[in-house]
Amino acid sequence: MRPTAGSAPRPAGDPAETAPVLAKELGTYLDHLAVERGLAANTLSSYRRDLHRYVIALTSRGRGALAEVTEEDVTAFVRALREGDGGHPPLGATSAARAVVSVRGLHRFALREGLAPDDPAREVRPPAPPRRLPKAISIDEVERLLAAAGPAGAPLGLRDRGLLELLYGTGARISEAVGLDLDDLDRGTAAETGDEVGVVRYRGKGGKERIVPVGRYARAAVDAYLVRGRPTLAASGRGTPALFLNARGGRLTRQGAWAVLHAAAERAGLAEVSPHTLRHSFATHLLDGGADVRVVQELLGHASVTTTQVYTLVTVDRLREVYAAAHPRANG
Repeated sequence: MRPTAGSAPRPAGDPAETAPVLAKELGTYLDHLAVERGLAANTLSSYRRDLHRYVIALTSRGRGALAEVTEEDVTAFVRALREGDGGHPPLGATSAARAVVSVRGLHRFALREGLAPDDPAREVRPPAPPRRLPKAISIDEVERLLAAAGPAGAPLGLRDRGLLELLYGTGARISEAVGLDLDDLDRGTAAETGDEVGVVRYRGKGGKERIVPVGRYARAAVDAYLVRGRPTLAASGRGTPALFLNARGGRLTRQGAWAVLHAAAERAGLAEVSPHTLRHSFATHLLDGGADVRVVQELLGHASVTTTQVYTLVTVDRLREVYAAAHPRANG
């Protein structure tokens, strides 16, 4: 008979002998994850590893079934994850949070299935991961990156320059940029100045739409691509409304756009350039230039200004650097 998720080979220290009810309840939950929720093998393995450690911790506290577990038991386990114990080193916040998610899922299942009268993990929150500051590159580095975008004048080079200019000029996610159709671009004329203005409509997370202005450099680069690059690429395809096309005339994928960015970064001699680098740089340079954080929030499409405020921390660090380097009485 093929073993189920709950009857997988038992690792050393399995509590099946000392706490058979707990062991059976854990096996039932793992079977539920494998059969009913269809978790991938690697994900299921992570759940099994985290929950096996949890069950051993419960047995060491004298618990023989999920119905006996208290909130203090769960809290003690979370504390042990972060501080380490006799057989395990301390876990980082991200790994500990994953284990807590596994534990909370187990107790929700136990309550729903009538294995326990309440959920002792409901109020226990995963440890917050450390806030990672976004990495932006300087304006000079952005210009080097844009200048290194593909062979000049060639259809793919024009596409690459238009793509990168648009990413930096509007703060778009790569997935949003490659999802653009021709109709998502709009041009107009400012009545009071006669200057050409442009906007682009992005569809962000959750299908939320936002309108973002397109600056002169990005507009010029996209126009050059539309006139001299896209028609050539489109001739190889079957017709698509996509703005950015691949060499076969189909829509450029997110992976293809990331390859464009990576290749330009290599040619420009830039390291640690990620798919979000130009988006981070867009936000940081706007704030450095005096833009209001609420405006940047709208341009980025963040649901909460709290998400955008992480960029203000980067700007404060930059202010400290400039102050320390430039003010005659900053040091000493």
